[in-house]
Amino acid sequence: MEKLIIQGGSRLNGEVTISGAKNAALPILCASLLAETPLHLSSIAALKDIDTTIKLLDMMGVKITRNTSEVTLDASDVTSFEATYEMVKTMRASILVLGPLLARFGTARVSLPGGCAIGSRPVDLHIKGLQAMGAAIHITHGYIQASTLHLPNRRLQGARYYMDMVTVTGTENLMMAAALAEGTTVLENAAKEPEVVDLAEMLIKMGAKITGAGTDVITIVGVEKLNGTTHNVVCDRIEAGTYMVAAAMTGGEVKLLNARADLLDAVIEKLRDAGATVTSDANSITVKSDGKLKAVNIRTAPHPAFPTDMQAQFMALNVIAEGVSKVTETIFENRFMHVQEMQRMGADISIDGNTALVKGIEFLDGATVMATDLRASASLVLAGLVARGETVIERIYHLDRGYEHLEAKLNALGANVKRV
Repeated sequence: MEKLIIQGGSRLNGEVTISGAKNAALPILCASLLAETPLHLSSIAALKDIDTTIKLLDMMGVKITRNTSEVTLDASDVTSFEATYEMVKTMRASILVLGPLLARFGTARVSLPGGCAIGSRPVDLHIKGLQAMGAAIHITHGYIQASTLHLPNRRLQGARYYMDMVTVTGTENLMMAAALAEGTTVLENAAKEPEVVDLAEMLIKMGAKITGAGTDVITIVGVEKLNGTTHNVVCDRIEAGTYMVAAAMTGGEVKLLNARADLLDAVIEKLRDAGATVTSDANSITVKSDGKLKAVNIRTAPHPAFPTDMQAQFMALNVIAEGVSKVTETIFENRFMHVQEMQRMGADISIDGNTALVKGIEFLDGATVMATDLRASASLVLAGLVARGETVIERIYHLDRGYEHLEAKLNALGANVKRV
């Protein structure tokens, strides 16, 4: 099994190009199922989750042409309406084929999903939303079996649906389904994430009638058909945030190309509170630091508040910052699995429920640690960059799900990271 070996102590300096967002690309790839003509996408990152989604769509009969970061998907002749357990177990986002399949073909059989073990992320909100639109849904033998064959014209019917909790994939799934429904659908308490907005913008280019994306009420007026379009996936704000924290922690200066500061307000505010200098223009962000950081309190919440996907990285920053900080996780109940690995490197962290108390120390010591999920893996890389000596990170397949060419990008900035 592959692992990373990091020699700590190097300052990061230079430029790094941020890839297209994984969390935007996954629903956008699934949206190809809605289109009767080919969809052309660019800024598609080379990631494990992207590969899995493309393989899943290929198994359904979508014709796919891929050339580095560009992908063309032709779903004019879909032959299978099933997402098997083997395909879905490694990636929860596979549930995103459910809405498009049901909306366009009137039938879907999708395995209940797997993915990172960071807590309970039930798909019941997806199911209840589709049921509100008239779908007949049964769960048997671990599969969601859904049909619209009993409905007028075999089409989902527009509905008003309030989501009990904010769910990004739930909002995306229902928005895609509603795009081809009969009548008007109103999604209340919808997710406001930039990735939801990016999906909506592409659907509108395909012919969908959507208003309110980026607010907590999204209105979709269903149309009879959607066509392919050309779309450039939005930049990955979490990858950008991770490199910003890396620059601050190592006391370097890094310019991020293809990065948008307007997607990272909460992260930038906390970095400035920690003592880093952050400047930006329309398509780049520069972070500069002397490495002498102050501890910052973090509380995760849905966008536009501080993102849960940046919690672990700021935990790593706080570990070597001056002072004491509280890190409170409100989204996932099992998202402190990086803590015990950081403790192996000397971190002073104690946990009380959903809050971690972090006492900053002068330095971390390199150690052998194990990645437990995607963002935890990133936080251990950040810790390794500033630790004394050598850090070995095992089970890095999590990293490959969300960071494109991580060690190559870090090494280009002056780090010493080797994959073995």
